[in-house]
Amino acid sequence: MLEIKVKTFQELTIQELYDSLQLRSEIFVVEQDCVYQDLDGKDQKSLHVLGFKNNKIIAYTRIFKPGDYFEEASIGRVVVKKNERQYKYGYDIMKASIEAIKNHFNETKIKISAQIYLKQFYNNLGFKEIGDLYLEDDIPHITMTRE
Repeated sequence: MLEIKVKTFQELTIQELYDSLQLRSEIFVVEQDCVYQDLDGKDQKSLHVLGFKNNKIIAYTRIFKPGDYFEEASIGRVVVKKNERQYKYGYDIMKASIEAIKNHFNETKIKISAQIYLKQFYNNLGFKEIGDLYLEDDIPHITMTRE
């Protein structure tokens, strides 16, 4: 079971910031072989959902209130350390993120930009695809929403 912490950018310790950025880079840049600018200036206005196992960050998302990324509340930068995925921590970190949006922003409608190969994972969490496929950093994505 993951220990979940939700923090503002200012509340993150230097170690938590470093570890979460390292995990994001490990997955989005190295594993997915995608050169892109992860540090996009949006971390300062998001809430960070950290999933700890044995005091190490192994899962992460960042969430936004409506208007800060999309018109709706949103979840992004969803990652689980590769050697921990077999335990289905993606569901734990996403459920915690959905709950955090409800608790912190009093919102239930959520919009995400999902990598297409994860469509079924997000369907299982109540997200429905809308619109057409599009490329983001040369990776096929689809917009999905959850009411």
